[in-house]
Amino acid sequence: MNRTALRLLILANLLMLPCLAAGQDAPKHDAVTPAPRDGNWMQRHESFNRRVKQGQADLLFIGDSITQGWEGAGKKTWDEFYSKRNAVNLGIGGDRTQHVLWRLDHGNIEGISPKLAVLMIGTNNSGNNSSEQISEGVAAIVKKLRDRLPKTKILILAIFPRGADENDARRKVNQGANEQIAKLADGEMVHFLDIGPTFLEDDKTLSKEIMPDLLHLSEKGYRIWAEAIEPKVAELLGENTK
Repeated sequence: MNRTALRLLILANLLMLPCLAAGQDAPKHDAVTPAPRDGNWMQRHESFNRRVKQGQADLLFIGDSITQGWEGAGKKTWDEFYSKRNAVNLGIGGDRTQHVLWRLDHGNIEGISPKLAVLMIGTNNSGNNSSEQISEGVAAIVKKLRDRLPKTKILILAIFPRGADENDARRKVNQGANEQIAKLADGEMVHFLDIGPTFLEDDKTLSKEIMPDLLHLSEKGYRIWAEAIEPKVAELLGENTK
């Protein structure tokens, strides 16, 4: 490299310094960057939009395949606990925080004002994102829900335990995220509940009776879920629990 070229390179770098000094925002990580998916995912997303246009959406469940499973292994329990409450299942298998963010921007909550939204998301991020990034993704979802649905209370559920025991790497990531997600609760419009221990044995291992693949719930697991959150759901819906 000759002297003229070297001087130009140094000058160019010097010109960039004011921008760096001004504290320009660093690129956002993917957990907080809304992103769609394709194929059957888009079809399910659009089915949600059609459903909410029908109205009568008092209770939302927002999440990934664990939430979608209310339509499978959890269907009997869903019918017992939530059908009469005009509940809508907004769960899509494989979703991460960024996919939920995109869905909320593209019709999933348009034109409705539910009493309560139950949110449980983040486990699919745990292979690619840090605990902090996952918590930031959940925080972005909560903020969007508060902005778009100001009258809707939010119940954030801690990300469920996964893997055989406490040594599971992704369970550890989720636990770290849960510690930060808990701080999002304000006790008024945003609440946090960790029901993870109800799925675990005394030694904190997961039984395949509860999660056959150590991630997704069995029929028994869905009943545990419903019963564990029922007092809080009834409270936040303003139901008479006497």
